[in-house]
Amino acid sequence: MKKFSLIFLVLISMLTGIKAQNVDDALRYSQLFYNGTARFNSMGGAFTALGGDISSLSQNPAGTGVFRSSEFTITPQLFHIKTTAGLFAENSVDYLYDFNLAQAGIVVNLLKKEEKTGLITLNFGYSFNRTNNFTQSIVMQGTSDKSSLLDYWAEKTNGWYKDELENNDAVYDSYLGWRTYLIDSLPGSNTKYGTIYSNYGDEAISEYGQNMKRVMTTSGFSGEHSFSIGGNYSNKLFFGATLGISRINFESTIKHSESADKIMPSRYSPAGDGFTDFNYTYYYKNIGTGYSLKIGGIYRPLDILKIGVAFHSPTLFKIDEYNNDNLSTWFTDLADPINVDNEPMRFNYALATPFRAIAGAALQIKKIALISADYEFIDYSTAKFSETGDDYDYGVKNQEIRNTLRPVSNIRLGAEVRLNSIYLRGGYGFYGRPWTSGDINEELNYNSIALGIGFREQNIFVDFGFSRMTNNQNYILYSVDDIEEVMTNLNIHRNIFTLTFGYKFGY
Repeated sequence: MKKFSLIFLVLISMLTGIKAQNVDDALRYSQLFYNGTARFNSMGGAFTALGGDISSLSQNPAGTGVFRSSEFTITPQLFHIKTTAGLFAENSVDYLYDFNLAQAGIVVNLLKKEEKTGLITLNFGYSFNRTNNFTQSIVMQGTSDKSSLLDYWAEKTNGWYKDELENNDAVYDSYLGWRTYLIDSLPGSNTKYGTIYSNYGDEAISEYGQNMKRVMTTSGFSGEHSFSIGGNYSNKLFFGATLGISRINFESTIKHSESADKIMPSRYSPAGDGFTDFNYTYYYKNIGTGYSLKIGGIYRPLDILKIGVAFHSPTLFKIDEYNNDNLSTWFTDLADPINVDNEPMRFNYALATPFRAIAGAALQIKKIALISADYEFIDYSTAKFSETGDDYDYGVKNQEIRNTLRPVSNIRLGAEVRLNSIYLRGGYGFYGRPWTSGDINEELNYNSIALGIGFREQNIFVDFGFSRMTNNQNYILYSVDDIEEVMTNLNIHRNIFTLTFGYKFGY
């Protein structure tokens, strides 16, 4: 079974080298869940063929050409995420709220003619859209009867002499365990290691039954500033291009603790007493800026039908990374815990996300209703890391991306019904499985449903939208050969409430 960590999460075993970039990082910044105005969200983001909404600038630039007047919108958002995690037959629930700016933008007419043929309008648009919200808190806890994170550390350390552990990327976290007497060499061996649960091999059998708890919190977002030019030709063809400037800010903290149900003996305890518990903390942060180009078109073969297509170039990110970890261990014969840290590390690298292709169709039913549908194709296996001056070879990591990620199809549906100045909306989204067959998350996909209502007069409008996205995914805490693979299933619900205020001008 392939063992890869979750989207938005950082698995400890994949963060213990001097180069921490992995498949999760590539997928996290490549996978977009389009966000924007309340109208856009409540119709599932199915706007490739519709346009006329400022959020569509980052999806299909041709939507800029659909505007007949200038317009300004701003959208505050309330984000709520609830995660249920099971560990050793115990379920834990945690949740977070995040109030943020989901969207803000403006479209202005550069050219506007009364003619019905030729170039009728030319518009410029700017929009900020939040494309991902990384806010999450996960609590996993239970009683472990078979193993410990220390077994994983000891297994990694096998084959190394003690004087080879320091500044060794292969045992970066294990070295902290050795320095705090949680792991040590077995009697009669210099390169095989045991844990304090067996008094480093002095006891025939390791004594478990400890309370294990892992708390994982992430924060931050990805967002895009879109600068677009779009036009309308004879009310038949709408076209546009967008320069996208993307920003990512991601932070993750992992806190893993274990508390023994009784005092464990230690050969390093002069008073004859020993270990009670330990806390391990890993902190990880990414900040980056990326650039992309997008082109799109919307064709209107019939008054009731629009067909749209859009193509997005890879987003070229330059990312700054920072990470550090520390370990605290408590012994009964010491007044204070033993605290040790690894030196913080900083890196710079580049990431190219995959190319995207989107197609959509929209049906206008007089002035009463409309229905829209989008299809999006993206091949996550084409994401690629590269160095930015340190000559590091990313060949192995890029091959891992090609082996573990795959192409996906995303589908979005939306509908709107007009009742005079009141608009009722609904939407659905399906985001396909990015992991290849054989991975622990090969069945991972995302489903969203949305509802909304809006009020519109000639030059002002107010829209409210609600969307809910759900998914299930697996997460491995650690794995020890011949003992067990400690894995939990996560059930995740995201609820997003958006409120858009808009003003039209330049009639």
